[in-house]
Formats: sequence, C-alpha cells, structure tokens
Amino acid sequence: MAGRGGSSAGFAHLAVWMENPCAMHRIWNRFFLFFNILFFDKMWYDKQKNFKMQCGQAGLPQRRERRMRQKLGGDPGKADREEVLQEGVIAGRNAVMEALKGGAALEKIFVARGERQGSIVRILALAREKKVPIQEADRVKLDYLSGITTHQGIVAYLSQTTYCTVEEMLEIARQKGEPPFLILCDEVADPHNLGAILRTAEIAGAHGVIVPRHRGVGITPTVAKASAGAVFHVPVAKVTNLVRTMEELKQKGVWIYGTDAAASSDLYETDLTGSLVLVVGSEGAGMSRLVRETCDFLVSIPMYGKINSLNASVAAGIVMYEVVRQRRKR
Repeated sequence: MAGRGGSSAGFAHLAVWMENPCAMHRIWNRFFLFFNILFFDKMWYDKQKNFKMQCGQAGLPQRRERRMRQKLGGDPGKADREEVLQEGVIAGRNAVMEALKGGAALEKIFVARGERQGSIVRILALAREKKVPIQEADRVKLDYLSGITTHQGIVAYLSQTTYCTVEEMLEIARQKGEPPFLILCDEVADPHNLGAILRTAEIAGAHGVIVPRHRGVGITPTVAKASAGAVFHVPVAKVTNLVRTMEELKQKGVWIYGTDAAASSDLYETDLTGSLVLVVGSEGAGMSRLVRETCDFLVSIPMYGKINSLNASVAAGIVMYEVVRQRRKR
C-alpha cells in the first residue's frame, strides 16, 4: 500500500509539472541540449574519422598528420591560417606550374576533386608528361595538406626542399660574366614579404637570395605562392650565421649595402654597379645591430610623404631596380 501511495504521489507531482509551463520549458530545453551535444559530437567524430582515412589513403606518415594537427590547433576551422610553416609543400596554380617548369622534384600532386578548368588542365598535362603522380582529394583535405585555404584547388609535395650554397651563387654570376648581385634577408619573418622579394629578385636578375637558417621564414607554401613560382627559378641559400657569411663575401671582393631609413647616403647617389649584396631588414626592427655594423655602406630611400617607412619587400624592390637601372646604363 505504501508503494502504491508513493506511485500515486509521483503521478501527482508529474501532473503538477505538466500543468506548469515553466517546468515543461526547462524539460524541453534540457532535452534539446542533450540532443544537440550528441548530434554535433557525432558530426565531429565523422569528420575526424574521414580525415584519418584520407591521410591513410594518401600514404601520409602519422607524424606529418600529428604535426599538421598541432599547427592547426586540431580544429578544421583554423585551417585558414596562412602562416603555418611547413617546408616541402607548395600550393597554388602558378607556384605548382613554375615548379614543374623549373624541374623541381615533385613527389605527388593533389588536385581538388572535379577541378578541371582553366590552368589546372595545363598543369595536369605537364605533370603527366613529367610522370608526376596525381591524386584527387577533397578541398578540406587540401586545406590540411597545405596549411592554407588559398591553394586554388592544387597542392604538391616536393621530394625535398632544395637549397644551394653562396659559392654556387657566385659561380652562376661568373658563368654569366656579371658582377655578383645577391639579396640577403635579415630575419624577414613574413612569408608574403619573402615571397615578394624572391619574385622581384628573379625578375631583376639577382643571382641568389640568402636567408638565415633560424629566426626567419623558409620556403613554405605561402612563400612559394606569394613568389608566383619564382622560388623555383632563383637560387636560395640558407646560412647559419649571417655576419660570418657577410665577412666571407667581403673577402671575395663583394660590397655589402644595407637599407636604413636613417642613413645619410642617398640611394640614387650611390654607385651600385659593382659586385654587391643588398641587405633587407625585418618588417618591424629593420637590420639587426651586428648585421648593420658589418655593412660597408648604408643607403636610404628618399621619402616625401608623412609616413616614414616602407614595407620590406617594397623597399627591396626599389633598391633592386636601381641596381638594374645603373647596370643597364653602364
């Protein structure tokens, strides 16, 4: 009887709850919250599972997958951060096309599924001609492989990122019968700036670009894309110590010119026709102290506006083309 009485009391409480709109509202809220958690967790689990399967099909090492996850924060929504530093990967139509034209050793090309329009057709035809493996993939996978979302539907893996030596750059100048013309980047960390510098250096006929092994950006997907593929035509050297490299170049008769807004020498009054290295400082601080002190000359670009500084790649482009102008006159 006591049990029946308890049940009756329970039904009475339930009837009171059902007659109370606020109580029913709370019950429905909790039900929908529970349903949403289950539903979205299932969606996230399926995405993760599909990504793992795709990586497995592509033959990507687990360490590379883990490294990509760490760089992207483990969340596909963060894949649009373009500053992921991952060497050996190139993305974008121009960059991949120039890599093929330049004879870069490509391990495999991934193309967005169903993408067969515009320059993609020519890229794939050239890849088949050079016997580079091609694999279709979803765009989400291309985001993960490249670390950027502006890959234009194509990503390629290099067998290895090839750097040359400074001596090889000097040999290129000797073979062309030209005074050496090198660019040295002092802690340039923005991949878009380095890409733009490489692009201008290639067009201006520089014999090579020197970058630091540490405290600077290397050849990443964003750099390759920003350079429009120039990175596969202009030699790039990675050195451990910039100051030591500058001293070695001095001993070989190469003059070192640094760009500094506070310098007293005007760019357009400076002789740039001989063997030279142009030093480009970082975006914020410019040249480091030791690099500045090692330069033979410091030159400034005349400025007539209210802003007293130029973007690193813009300043580099101005000086490079002053070198071109003076050498053409000679």
